[in-house]
Amino acid sequence: MKKLYIAATLLCFGFILNAQTLLRNQSALGYNDLGVLFSKENINGTARYNAMSGAFGALGGDLSAMDINPAGAAVFLKSEFAISLNNRNTKTMAGFYGTHTQFENDFTNLSQAGGVFVFRGYGNNSEWSNIALGFNYSIANDFENLWIAEGNSGYAPLTDFYDPNPVVYGIADKQYFENFIDGKNGKYSFTFAAQHNDNLYLGAAINTYDVEYYQRTLTEEYNNDGGGNTLDVSSQQELLTYGNGVSFNFGAILKPSENLRLGLAYQTPVWYTLSEDFVKYDENIFENDINITDEFPMSDTFSGTNVFDYKMRTPSKLTGSFAYIFSGNGLVSVDYSLKNYSNIKLSNDDFISENQAFKNDLENVGELRIGTEWRFDNFSVRGGYHIENSPYKSSVSYDNLEGFSLGAGYKFRGGKIDLAYQKSGNTAPYNFYPQSNDVNSAELDFDTSTFTATLVLNL
Repeated sequence: MKKLYIAATLLCFGFILNAQTLLRNQSALGYNDLGVLFSKENINGTARYNAMSGAFGALGGDLSAMDINPAGAAVFLKSEFAISLNNRNTKTMAGFYGTHTQFENDFTNLSQAGGVFVFRGYGNNSEWSNIALGFNYSIANDFENLWIAEGNSGYAPLTDFYDPNPVVYGIADKQYFENFIDGKNGKYSFTFAAQHNDNLYLGAAINTYDVEYYQRTLTEEYNNDGGGNTLDVSSQQELLTYGNGVSFNFGAILKPSENLRLGLAYQTPVWYTLSEDFVKYDENIFENDINITDEFPMSDTFSGTNVFDYKMRTPSKLTGSFAYIFSGNGLVSVDYSLKNYSNIKLSNDDFISENQAFKNDLENVGELRIGTEWRFDNFSVRGGYHIENSPYKSSVSYDNLEGFSLGAGYKFRGGKIDLAYQKSGNTAPYNFYPQSNDVNSAELDFDTSTFTATLVLNL
């Protein structure tokens, strides 16, 4: 029993430390994982923007395009307002030692809302023919998901890992892991742009972020001693991270000819001020189906709310864009962005090891977006493709986020209605036994489909 008490004590301590570690995959995400997560911005805007996979850096004329290149606000010919709703379906397949478990979730959100006000004409001699002020809200990253992994590694880390000698309950019957995530990163963009003569558009924007990330994990292990005696252990932890951020965008669109558009945009790092609440830790221990948790005073106590404040700087992003217009009937657009994730930095405490891990484990990655649109009177059809490389040096090609998009729009007097469908997928490992090198990570396969509807009204 003394050995079991030591194991339970170390188990409790070990899981609490998970909220503070730098490992890539663990029961609750550590600072390095959150740094990557908060640095990502998904393709999540108007239906027209989504249908073309967000390839709008050289086009403008769309409220979500201002998030990529603020110069695009000056492309608008008249003021307008847009609001978007989307429904996201995410299927998560978790493989663990030959057992595959699929979980499916649906989420509906107000994904975008905003407007732009256009002021045209400043005298016959003015070189500035178009001034635009824009505001747009979008969900930069939607964290909501729930998935389960279960299987049998044949090894019992919760009892064997903490004692070098053989222990009674050293045979694993089953491991079970449940991961629930909630929250989102809301982005608010305020844009100013102007058109110079007939061939140059310039813009700048300030972006603010309101982020909240909540994670609850449950780990269960069922073990036996080979003689009919059983030991079942379950442990749960909750982590809440929340705060605000700010960044700036600068961009230009050049029109060398009537058919060609070139764009260049730079987004500064996002400077976050964050707070972390490690909410609680619960453990239950059953020996031969009898709850013996009370025999271990550290195993089931409420750990208290551990509040911790810190700062985070995400990497900057540089986007180059190209678009070709086919005589007003259609277009093809290409965006390519670079973001160096190794430049993520944590501050306001001792983060030497975490910041070094960013430099050692992450790298500069590219994102390619391709979109097309074709108009037939009041109808438009659209399509797109995108691929975003994983920032982890240890990743494989399947970890890259890749997908396609389709959409259509109808223009009516006073506005238009747009619809879009997006599908993307990627894989990722997840280690819910970070203290043990004897159990493999679960292999996750994400398949996401999103349907977006946008109403645009001319002002």
